[in-house]
Amino acid sequence: MYRRLTIFTHRVIANSNHVSTTSYYNQSNQLNPRSNGFLLVRLLSFSPVQRRAPDPDDPANLMKEDGVSVCSQMWIENFREPDRIVTNLTSYLRRFELWVLAYQKVCADDIGTYMPRSAIQKSALEDLLALRNAVLDNRFKYGSRLQFFIKSPRDKTEYESLSKRKIKAILTTTQPAPFQDKIVQEVLFMILEPIYEARFSQKSYAFRPGRNAHTALRVIRRNFAGYLWYIKGDLSTVLDGLKVGLVISALMRDVRDMKVIDLVKLALVTPVITSRPDEGEKKKKTKRKYQKKRVLADDEPKPDPYWLETFFGFAPEEAAKLPSWGHCGILSPLLANICLDELDRWMEGKIKEFYRPSKSDVIWNCPEGEAEQGNTSWPEFVPTSGPDKTRKMDYVRYGGHILIGVRGPRADAATLRKQLIEFVDQRYMLKLDNESLPIEHITKGIMFLDHVLCRRVVYPTLRYTATGGKIISEKGVGTLLSVTASLKQCIKQFRKLSFIKGDRDPDPQPCFRMFHATQAHTNAQMNKLLATMAEWYRYADNRKKIVNFCSYILRGSLAKLYAAKYKLRSRAKVYTIGSRNLSRPLKEKKGQSPDYQNLLRMGLAESIDGLLYTRMSLVPEADYTPFPSNWKPDHEKALLEYIRLDDPKTMEEQQSCIREQGLVSPQDYISMLVWNYKRNAIAMDQLSLFKSSGNKLEKDEQLLLDSNHENTDHKTKEEEESEGLHAARIGQ
Repeated sequence: MYRRLTIFTHRVIANSNHVSTTSYYNQSNQLNPRSNGFLLVRLLSFSPVQRRAPDPDDPANLMKEDGVSVCSQMWIENFREPDRIVTNLTSYLRRFELWVLAYQKVCADDIGTYMPRSAIQKSALEDLLALRNAVLDNRFKYGSRLQFFIKSPRDKTEYESLSKRKIKAILTTTQPAPFQDKIVQEVLFMILEPIYEARFSQKSYAFRPGRNAHTALRVIRRNFAGYLWYIKGDLSTVLDGLKVGLVISALMRDVRDMKVIDLVKLALVTPVITSRPDEGEKKKKTKRKYQKKRVLADDEPKPDPYWLETFFGFAPEEAAKLPSWGHCGILSPLLANICLDELDRWMEGKIKEFYRPSKSDVIWNCPEGEAEQGNTSWPEFVPTSGPDKTRKMDYVRYGGHILIGVRGPRADAATLRKQLIEFVDQRYMLKLDNESLPIEHITKGIMFLDHVLCRRVVYPTLRYTATGGKIISEKGVGTLLSVTASLKQCIKQFRKLSFIKGDRDPDPQPCFRMFHATQAHTNAQMNKLLATMAEWYRYADNRKKIVNFCSYILRGSLAKLYAAKYKLRSRAKVYTIGSRNLSRPLKEKKGQSPDYQNLLRMGLAESIDGLLYTRMSLVPEADYTPFPSNWKPDHEKALLEYIRLDDPKTMEEQQSCIREQGLVSPQDYISMLVWNYKRNAIAMDQLSLFKSSGNKLEKDEQLLLDSNHENTDHKTKEEEESEGLHAARIGQ
């Protein structure tokens, strides 16, 4: 036994890179167990400690950085050089941190809760790594329904034990996008979005971070005043029937990485199965007497609440349509903006060509066309005086819907429409006609995003200083662009949601969807819906009127619902018992006091919130906050400011500016105090140095030479003493 142990020790040492100890082993007494054990301990103690090399296939070793920081670096790089052609995106596609972040985002959408990195199981990370390797090795296929690299945490199906009938149903019916497809789409989206957000035109406002329908309405209010002719176009058919070659060519204008291009192309060309099983056969309809309520699992996401689902149905036509191409999923809106960005650039060139300033016009008469229009209190005010008008146009795009405003004759608008039709035909191979791009005058009202754009003539008193310093006040004539919510469109949306019946005299209909809910819960849901509608019509001139109408419809709908539920016969009876805002209980429980306030005070009754905006005076005013001409979202401002501060030239400019103005930065002043403290072993402030010197200028120059600085700033005595004491504490 001891001999075998000694031989094993000899083999271990012989395999090592140390000097051979065979001679020492032969001289030892093999029959002495104590000496052999001592030899074993000594030899093992002198054996080298070999660290294992990190396993490249271990997912934990691949997460060297946080995925959010990787995305932030991508945004910074692309905004620093927005015009460069990107050639190497495969390096980001290899970053496992992005795949983990995509997994977290898709899980949040799938299970309804955000999963931190520490909660992700190792098996899920290994499957995610297998998915990444399959994408890099061109082994990944979109739309796979039976073979997965990774499955959703909610998916507990054993696909190997399924019957032939279930397998056939899975392969032939419409199924939601596989979980792994969503992860690949999310990774591609995180890689491509910062590249194109730095390049997109400022004229598009849909499917982009920091921009929404409110932004488009505020831009229209700010920039479209004074335009007489409007061209409104619907290019949604471009988003529906765009060919794959056009999408790929638009994508390759800025991205030349073939790995990413092939992934997007594969998502576009892979067919999507949308057929239904047994379409020709008629199944027997069976009536169920009782349908059991479905109970959600713990890890199952809850459906949207009633108020949110209702408001989604209330969305305008331009905002409701979302493009979906093949297996691109969330990548489709980004691809749509990439394709239509060429139209935005073409329109920007036309805006510059069309602009012709007139010296006799009081606005827009500078060569650049960037003069402030009207006065500062009314940025949208456009004076109408002057025989000759400045020719000008502007353009916005929200998804597939465009709006062009023209200040000039109608013939110019007709020429522009003809050029636009030819451009769309050549670039997108889409045939448009004059009916699809109508030219309308501002007096008829232009509908865009469920708001009507119209003109109001105002006669303000204009005060200006004439020659000689004399102040002149006179009546002026001008126009304001009015952005008004469309009551007709609001009634149409309510009728689509089955809240009203009729057009001329709309009659509220009972909301039977909330029949089994309590009065407190029903009122709370309607209050959230009303608050969201009030926010949607925030920038409408008739905000009070339209929100009060929405409150009337919803209040009447609830009154009819409560009348049917509690058998009160009429709405008047409901208002009599429940008050005008339906805040009092409509049904009393047996054995309880009818005094609702006492029950509420004792906690025996549920608090019921009254409906909002039951009177027009309670509706907030429209928001007329001035919108800056060169507006940018907050995240773009932060990125540009960070890039500017990160540039060494900015620091040099700031230092030269400080030297020119004779100032000292706080950091330099603190370093000066610390240097003086180290030199004199006491905390000396600048004021004491000045007082102790006979010649102030010479002492100041000597102090600056010793501290390697040129200038000093002037501070109060109390601030200097406090900074000196702080520097002394640091030195101790």
